[in-house]
Amino acid sequence: MLSSLPNLLTLSRILAVPLLVALMWNASWLGYLIAFVVFCIAGATDYLDGYLARAQGTVSKLGVFLDPIADKIMVAGAIIMLVENNIVRGWTVIAAIIILIREITVSGLREYLAGIQVSVPVSQLAKWKTAFQMISLGALILAGAAEIRFTWLPAYQVGVVSLWAAALLTLVTGYDYLRVGLKHMA
Repeated sequence: MLSSLPNLLTLSRILAVPLLVALMWNASWLGYLIAFVVFCIAGATDYLDGYLARAQGTVSKLGVFLDPIADKIMVAGAIIMLVENNIVRGWTVIAAIIILIREITVSGLREYLAGIQVSVPVSQLAKWKTAFQMISLGALILAGAAEIRFTWLPAYQVGVVSLWAAALLTLVTGYDYLRVGLKHMA
């Protein structure tokens, strides 16, 4: 099943993370610009792999397992490099930490619930959280290029506002998952 197109797209997202990190390591404006393109392509595969798997009727256990892991690895890699490069700074680091804590907590919770055969579907609000998260991280990666070369571009402002919106949605959706999970832990 690894060779199905949706699974290959998911795997490509995981493999894109070291490239993303390398591009942002001591990056010039061009490195950030290429990292932005890589991040956007990887983000598009997140939508495309699920769409193709459902449309082709090839949803697999491997894909269901890998997809959320790929998302979390990509988000964590981007956040770590944005903080390291001082693009996410000051109070905005708190928003980034909230997102990382939620990602780790929900992953553990989903793993526990899967072990007792309880499925927690992704809510519409969680999909909005993901959208804001991807917009914010993409904008903040682009802000690395904008701060150096394209100073007229408001990428940093868009990124920070979107990151805080994602963090707030993260708190709400994380609480929703935790509330459902706690019912099964008694």
